[in-house]
Amino acid sequence: MQQTILAIAGKPGLYKLVSRAKNSLIVEALDSTHRRQPAFGTDRITSLADIAMFTDDEDIALMNVLDNIKTLEKGQKASIDPKKASGDELREYFAKVLPNFDRDRVHNSDIKKLIQWYNILTENGITDFKEELKPTEGDNIDDRDTQA
Repeated sequence: MQQTILAIAGKPGLYKLVSRAKNSLIVEALDSTHRRQPAFGTDRITSLADIAMFTDDEDIALMNVLDNIKTLEKGQKASIDPKKASGDELREYFAKVLPNFDRDRVHNSDIKKLIQWYNILTENGITDFKEELKPTEGDNIDDRDTQA
């Protein structure tokens, strides 16, 4: 799941990788439309697995932060409305999720986007944020691992 859920700069929401075309990726919007569209190499496409949140110590993978929200919310949608909440309310909520987040580098807009993404994923039944990816047929596996 982690590599197949994408954020595309300049486009709202999240997208699921459906297929690869010659010069683009075919993505499906994770919203009520589930509309499929191409995403080109010129688009800034980021897998959720490649995103991390700033903390006072070391950066924390976004998947771990999403899992913290899931634990806090007991698997339900976020109890805070990111569109209506004030900056102080957002930071207070996020402190429950990630107590040592870097208050200088994590902006209110980052927290809003994170909560929106969590809600989108939850609404689409994607809640296994710790899912480990296993090699699939055709992946490059070191031959030494398969020889006895």
